[in-house]
Amino acid sequence: MLNPPADKRFTEDCARRLRAAINEAGGNEVFAAGRLDGEGRLESVIVTARGNEGAVPALYGLDVDDGGMPDVLVHNHPGGFLSPSDNDLLIAARAAEDGIGSYIVDNDVSKVYVIAEPVRGKKQTRLKADAIIARLEEGGAIAKRLPAYENRASQLDLMRVVIRAFNENCLAAAEAGTGVGKSFAYLLPALSFTALNSERVVISTATITLQQQLFEKDIPLVNSALTKPVKAVLVKGRGNYLCRRRLGDTLNNSRVDLDFAGAEKELESIAEWASATDTGSRSDLPFMPDESLWTRICSDADNCMGLRCHAREDCFVMKLRREAADARILVVNHHLLFADLAARRDGAGYGGTVVLPPYRRVIIDEAHKTESSATSFFTGQFSSPGVFRQLARLFRQRGAHRSGLLVRLAAILPGGEDGDDWQAETEAVRDAAEELNRQALELCGESVFRLIPAREALIAGRLLPYVEKTRRLLLRFTSKAASLVETAEEKSDGIATQDDLVWELRSALRRLQKLCGVCSVFIEYQDHPLEAIWIERRHSNRTDGKDWALFNTAPVSIAEQLKEALFEANRTVVCVSATLTVSGSFNYWASRTGVTQAKDPEGGAKYVLYGVFPSPFPYESAVLTAVPADAPDPNGRDFQDFVNEAVFRLAEASGGSALTLFTSFESLYAAYRSAAPRLEARGIRCLKQGEDDRSRLLRAFIDDESSVLFAADSFWEGVDAPGATLRLVMVCRLPFKSPNDPIFEARSESIERAGGNPFMDLSVPEAVMKLRQGFGRLIRRSGDSGAVVILDSRLLRKRYGSLFLKSLPKTHYCFESLDTVVSRVAF
Repeated sequence: MLNPPADKRFTEDCARRLRAAINEAGGNEVFAAGRLDGEGRLESVIVTARGNEGAVPALYGLDVDDGGMPDVLVHNHPGGFLSPSDNDLLIAARAAEDGIGSYIVDNDVSKVYVIAEPVRGKKQTRLKADAIIARLEEGGAIAKRLPAYENRASQLDLMRVVIRAFNENCLAAAEAGTGVGKSFAYLLPALSFTALNSERVVISTATITLQQQLFEKDIPLVNSALTKPVKAVLVKGRGNYLCRRRLGDTLNNSRVDLDFAGAEKELESIAEWASATDTGSRSDLPFMPDESLWTRICSDADNCMGLRCHAREDCFVMKLRREAADARILVVNHHLLFADLAARRDGAGYGGTVVLPPYRRVIIDEAHKTESSATSFFTGQFSSPGVFRQLARLFRQRGAHRSGLLVRLAAILPGGEDGDDWQAETEAVRDAAEELNRQALELCGESVFRLIPAREALIAGRLLPYVEKTRRLLLRFTSKAASLVETAEEKSDGIATQDDLVWELRSALRRLQKLCGVCSVFIEYQDHPLEAIWIERRHSNRTDGKDWALFNTAPVSIAEQLKEALFEANRTVVCVSATLTVSGSFNYWASRTGVTQAKDPEGGAKYVLYGVFPSPFPYESAVLTAVPADAPDPNGRDFQDFVNEAVFRLAEASGGSALTLFTSFESLYAAYRSAAPRLEARGIRCLKQGEDDRSRLLRAFIDDESSVLFAADSFWEGVDAPGATLRLVMVCRLPFKSPNDPIFEARSESIERAGGNPFMDLSVPEAVMKLRQGFGRLIRRSGDSGAVVILDSRLLRKRYGSLFLKSLPKTHYCFESLDTVVSRVAF
């Protein structure tokens, strides 16, 4: 059928999108590639090229919605005459060799001419489980490449679940204990699948350390055992890369705006490095650049000029994107993945490149961080320092000297704005933001202030008038600056330097407008019941020592967004972590992330594979779990004194080699002040979180086997100190979240409104998972041994204590006096 009805060849949504793309191209020819649905209709297209009334480049060696080749090529004939030209026939013939069909449509996508039918029913090639697993069994291709191979039944069982998730196009949640070898268990099926089916797989992690391990070690090893190696690319956020255009602009025009010691020298060093680097990645710099300088010269979505950029051919981000488009395995972090998912869910669609190239298969390692990472991404923030930074880019005055983007633009426009006007406008905004900051700090006291209806009178009288004034003056400032930008655009005449300047200005104005948006949420806080809205006091690191208020908005639940954008939109999603269950159940994690609500294309519940794969390490013979039965109540006055003494005695008994985990810095500092001098006198070095950056602190701890590290929140996970370096983990208090945490408080209220029990449904499960992370710091290799001492006797006295204990590996136990516990941990 040469001219079938368009609705037989296109879904309504696909036709609408293609029609919109043709309109955006001014009715000229566009070339697109698309995928068929189960009924043989095009369900998604991406436009790969735009031309004129009579021709368009035929670019189809590109990916579509699942990271594979398209099913159909489509282009339009603006005149409505759909007969193919000789070139159309030649292109269609070449595409047909790969089973790809070719269509011509009119501009309304109401008529279609089929040059070549697509080859229907291209089947997914299933993974052969036994053959893949054999590669990791003793004598297998990968096993032979591992210097210290151990046959781990739990690793092979996990691999079977991952293989099923790919073969059956379903979801999987897998808890893999320490030592299972989860990375090989998912990498081998993922790389094998993409080698067979040419589909892209995205692997997301929460930490840079795991990203680098996967990309630099594990993936090359797996690839070496495959008949057909698969290209992999490590993708970092664009803010990690230098922008040549912005560097040039800063070198030529903005040096005077750099206001930290050594700025000139650092800028020159970066410029010298830029002429030699192949990657442009900040991590490749031989030094850590000042953050205020790096933000001026790094790649940034708001500042990117795209095709209009004169430095596009040498762009580091474009180079990375080309590499990523050609790769079948993308290693990313959670933030980057959620940025991509959010843009697709908000209308960018799943057919083309957004933040990442298109994909339909995802593996999420460190999946216990899914909710917190997604919440962090969707959090909006506003602060007076943030306002001041953007204003300083636009206009600043030091003595008689004026600088900034607005000053530079006004100087090249005839009859440019008077600098006095911009000074007055800037000072008005700064004064309003300063006053708002003072009022907000008064409301915060020493902690946080959450906006809730019960505080309506207080909020209306002491906060909202200042928020409204700040927003009004910001909007006036941005409106006036935008008018100047529009004038400049009308008179630019294609001058590159002026275009660059306008682009930078638009970027700064967009950021100010985003801050206005956060202000609007605060003003209309009662219309946002599904968001936590609060202000928190932040302590300044600046020499002036001034505190400042941070205004925050965050979703109470992220489950709906994750359900739609991640679990429903992708064919396979595998979530893996060492801690996904509470007392053996996935219910808490699954409900918080939306897995349980996900639907398949037919509207039924999407199938989820669950599996718990225990650690092969000998916890029962190698680990002691102890709780001093005589520990006072953690809420009592004498508890901190008990912690101080217990930490000293336990660390002394073990000869150091200890990690001490706290739930607050106040408790950490008190214990350190008490125990550290006495331990140091006995030759045991004491390290404290905050005295150095995290990586150097960990290195010092690992290098000194007798040291003791006093640490809080971020050290409960991600500490890998095998062997004699770590033989004792002390948990000073069960890691319940503070009830004053605004997001936690809002989530508790939401659970209560739904008829649930916030303590048992949120507080306990969250604390259990965090305790499991802390517990997991002890045993990192099969030969490790030691003790975990939990100084919180609620584990023994409260009914919920059994949930914590059941969620930990089975070990030796000691639930007696502190004296007895100390004697048991003496090494």
